[in-house]
Amino acid sequence: MFPQLSQFDLHHRIAENPSPTLVFFSAESCASCRHLKAILARLREQRPEWIIYEVNAQKEMGLTREFDVFHLPAMFLFHNGEFHSELSCEASVDTIGKAILQQLREPAGEAP
Repeated sequence: MFPQLSQFDLHHRIAENPSPTLVFFSAESCASCRHLKAILARLREQRPEWIIYEVNAQKEMGLTREFDVFHLPAMFLFHNGEFHSELSCEASVDTIGKAILQQLREPAGEAP
């Protein structure tokens, strides 16, 4: 459903995107991840200019460690190739959309 990222292409693919880019970590066995994936699919319909990537946390353990992911699902926001923040919010289209817009008003942060 969403393009998958690996440790070999995550940084390169994010760097080339000028649009808001959401990277979410998930696992096939995670029910909350499947729920978030459905929510993000609806968000993508409303905001087709935003880019959404998925990382399989179980297969990409290097990235999972790099981003200090301890709980799934986890979401990270980038814009113009720069890290902005980890998103922690209710899994709803409106809430995630508002959280992204709010974080884009803040300066970029230091990547995990």
